[in-house]
Amino acid sequence: MGKKYLLFMVQMHLNFRRAELESLADLHGVKADFSEYREDSPFMVVELENDDEARRWIRRAVLCRAIYEYWGEGGDYDELHRNVKGSEEVVGYQKRDQSKSFRFDFEAFGGSSGGKFDRVAQIETFEYLGFQGPIRLKNPEEVYTVIERYANISENIGGEKPVHLYFGRLVQKSDRLCGVLDKYDLKRRPYKGTTSFEAELSLVSANIAQVKPMHFMYDPFVGTGSFLVAGAHYGALVMGSDIDGRMIRGKGSQTITANFKHYKESMQFIDVMTMDFTHNALRNGMVVDTILCDPPYGIRESIKVLGAKDPKRFAGKEDVEIDGVKAYLRIDYIPTKKPCSLDSLLDDLLQFASKCLPIGGRLAFWMPTANDENVETIIPLHPNLELKYNCEQEFNKWSRRLLVYINRGSNFNGTANVGTERSKTRFRDRYFNGFN
Repeated sequence: MGKKYLLFMVQMHLNFRRAELESLADLHGVKADFSEYREDSPFMVVELENDDEARRWIRRAVLCRAIYEYWGEGGDYDELHRNVKGSEEVVGYQKRDQSKSFRFDFEAFGGSSGGKFDRVAQIETFEYLGFQGPIRLKNPEEVYTVIERYANISENIGGEKPVHLYFGRLVQKSDRLCGVLDKYDLKRRPYKGTTSFEAELSLVSANIAQVKPMHFMYDPFVGTGSFLVAGAHYGALVMGSDIDGRMIRGKGSQTITANFKHYKESMQFIDVMTMDFTHNALRNGMVVDTILCDPPYGIRESIKVLGAKDPKRFAGKEDVEIDGVKAYLRIDYIPTKKPCSLDSLLDDLLQFASKCLPIGGRLAFWMPTANDENVETIIPLHPNLELKYNCEQEFNKWSRRLLVYINRGSNFNGTANVGTERSKTRFRDRYFNGFN
């Protein structure tokens, strides 16, 4: 028989929160029942086998704060105490070693209790627990936590009196609570650019994509390496490519390599290369465990791939030599590029994933969609890939979606829309026209 645990999540990026928790549960072989999950609540009680299972599940979560052994809840302290006293968890725990050092913590959601309450007096009301160990405020062996939920008076004013209370024993803090967002904050990163992806959703994307320690992760539109950094944080061996060599080279000491040195994760970094993804140079049959990327939307500049817009103009120019060296072999050679549609680029990405991912491997990428027209969004589909998640981050008149696919192999025979024109107008044009 399992034990009850309380999950304390963050109330943001709700379109991504469950996907992250499900992906981490699947990654670590945790059978979590989401029947009590509610998008409008940061709390969920779930039954798990033991503490080790709870720790594995939540250790690297970003949209969760912590997981606690659930001891009880109530609308006020009197009801909380009545429920805690009679809980099986407390009775079972009191039969074990009571000499461990401990402390009490108070957490709040939807408000801030600040100095309104006498916390010492509130802690003393738990004397019936009978803990015999020493109180240790720093690095105790056990942390017992009261979580107070407040009802907001208004959007910007938190409540002053808790409307619900939870009590439990801390089992595992999440990556978020351990400071991962502060560590990878773009403001502190040595090398970044206008296309650098924010740290929080980079890490969330890596979790939903199930980036694994010592597995190979590839970003074909690497830019300044935001997703490579996220993948390396979770132990993956990371590699990327980009058609823009300026991003790859950086400037002076500000390079992608500098970021990995800064985070002391150079051992996870394989390399980056200047390469047009649609003319991929990776060897045939090479297995990529995870593909995680943010393809170019065409906002800052139009999407381009190698090739001539007007091939006739460049006929015969491959024979041009400079100082006896073919022009295209010189280090300063800048190849010609031609426009490419986002639909075509995404079709190539899905096809590449179907060939290079192992069965069960995941492809995760971001795709922009406009919200100003009452038109159903057409999601790219491939017969070998199962669309697992479609997580939307809304802005004003447009959104970006994290699409996550699982490679099921040639026998899957899923729905396909390769070659479909998914929008009658270019996203870039609509973006700059204000989506009118």
